This record gives sequence, C-alpha cells and structure tokens, in this order.
Amino acid sequence: MKRRRKLFLVLALVALVVSAGCSGGNQGQAPPPAGGEAAPPPHEEAKVINIGFTGPLSGGAAFYGKEVADGLDLAVEEINAQGITVNGEKYLINLVKLDDQYMPDKAATNARRLVEEYRVPAVFVPHSGGIYAIQQFNEEENLLILGYTSEPGILERGNRLTMRIPPRYTLYLETFAQMTMERFGNKLGVIPTNTQYGKDWTEAFVPVWESMGGVVVAESPIDYNKEADFYTYVSQVLAKEPDVLFVGGPSQPTAMVIKQARELGFQGGFVVMDQAKLDQMAQIIPMEDLEGAIGSVPLHLYPSPGTQPFIQRFQAKYDRMPTWEAAYNYQTLWLLAKGI
Repeated sequence: MKRRRKLFLVLALVALVVSAGCSGGNQGQAPPPAGGEAAPPPHEEAKVINIGFTGPLSGGAAFYGKEVADGLDLAVEEINAQGITVNGEKYLINLVKLDDQYMPDKAATNARRLVEEYRVPAVFVPHSGGIYAIQQFNEEENLLILGYTSEPGILERGNRLTMRIPPRYTLYLETFAQMTMERFGNKLGVIPTNTQYGKDWTEAFVPVWESMGGVVVAESPIDYNKEADFYTYVSQVLAKEPDVLFVGGPSQPTAMVIKQARELGFQGGFVVMDQAKLDQMAQIIPMEDLEGAIGSVPLHLYPSPGTQPFIQRFQAKYDRMPTWEAAYNYQTLWLLAKGI
C-alpha cells in the first residue's frame, strides 16, 4: 500500500513539472560535458529530456556521490534502451551531473544552472544540506527535488515539489540504542559528521539514548568531507572511556574513524548513521574492525525479488557490489521515467 502511494505521488509530481521539462531551452539536444563526464549522444530519431544531479563527485564524500551517480547511470542506460514515448514522440533521458563537493551553497548554484541552462524538470540531490538550500526556490522554478536523505525535516516544510527517497532515520533510533547498550554499556561518545544531516541525526539519537538510561560522556563533531586524519578527535572522545561510539557520514571517512578508534584500543560498539554502509566500509577496513557495529542492513541481504537481478546488472557494469544509494536512486529514476 505504501509503495503504491509513493508511486502515485511520484506520478503526480511528474505531471506538474514534465510539461515544462519537455519544451524549449536545451531540451531536445545533448548538453556539453558536465560533472567530469561527457553526456552520451542522443539517438537521431529521439528528443532528449534532461534530468539533473548535483552531489559530491570530488572531496571526502566523492565515494558516496559516485555510488548514487552510478545507480542513476545504470537506470539511464536501461531506460534509453527501451525509450520513452510522450504524446507520440520518442524521448531519451540525459543525466546532467554537476559536482557540489557536498556543499549546500554549491548545490543551490548547480540547481539554478541546471534549470537555466538545461531546463531540467527534476534534480537528484543526495544530501539534506543541498536539499534545504534548493528548497528556497525550487517551487518558483517548478523543479522537482528527488532527495536521497533519510532526514525527516525535508518533508516538514510543506514543499510540494520535494520527494524523500529512502526511509526516515527515526525508524532506527530505539533499536540501535537498545542493542548496543545491552551489549556494551550505557556510556556514549559522539563523533558525527558536522553537516546538517549529522546534527539532526545526533539531536534525534541522543535523547533516545538518554531516555534508556544512557549518558553522553563526550562529543566531538568532525568535518568528514575535509579531514583525513581523525586521531585527534577520536582520542579526545576515547579519553572519556565510552562504551559505544556514535559515528556516521559518508562510508569512506566513517570507516577511517572506526579504524582509528580500533587502533587506539577501543573495543566497544558503534552506532552507525544510515548514510555509512557496513558492506561498503568492509571494502575499506578489516571486517574485524566492524565487529559490534550496528547500521542499515546491506543491500545484498535484503529479501526482495528484485534485489538479486539488480545486483547482477550493477556488477556486470561496474564490477562491484552496489549499496542502497545505487539501488534507491536507480529505482527512483525508473519511477520518474514511467511517470513521464
């Protein structure tokens, strides 16, 4: 029932914006290279619908941004193999990717450029800071935001052209707190990313931890996008002898925070925000470093009929296992195409 409602909402939103996206401007012709990659040439007999992406393709969160972009690229490839028909005319999807380095102000600038230069009817944005920034003007521009973030707040502003793709993170709080507290103890050290997403996750999780009898013994937010050496921050928190560390941000820097905590002798558990993926981190650091960590279930363990076929197609194209970022964004672009 929820899935049907979500599909209906997507189709309704597409109906509001796609008429503008299929006429005028740069629609009907391929744009120049964007985001470091050349756009594929359109089929001679088909027009082009540009769809935007603004996300981190460089910097500390580039690994995360690439996972999202790769899922979208796979969907574009499959959608264009079938083609889209609108009012008897054939269209192809062209994904215009711009790098915002995980910075909200750059995301907003990119979104304006995508509207003005490429007349995109929709833009994929994989971070809440960028979504909040674009929400300042997207309704005026008739721009649909397809937001990959579990931040509940993006839907609490009454913005009629915003869709949140993954589930909200508030679904995890009590389970994560209970399981780690029962196994390791009630003293929590907080080392989250200092982005808006990290601040909101922390503000939601800490009260739940404390309501269960836990205490916060140290807190040291980090710029996961800029820092490369986390020893100073981690050692300051470990000096307070926590039982559990609350960490999270993009998978690559989160993995390094966990690794450095282990190297400094920490033997407790980890509560991992849902942006960081355990299976992705296991490709970066030893599996034993992740013992005692709780986070979102890896995609390949999810019991859905479509999971394994998607994984096989993704592996055939990229020679690696996909995460939820790739899968959710892939699925959403397909929904968008069906709405068109």
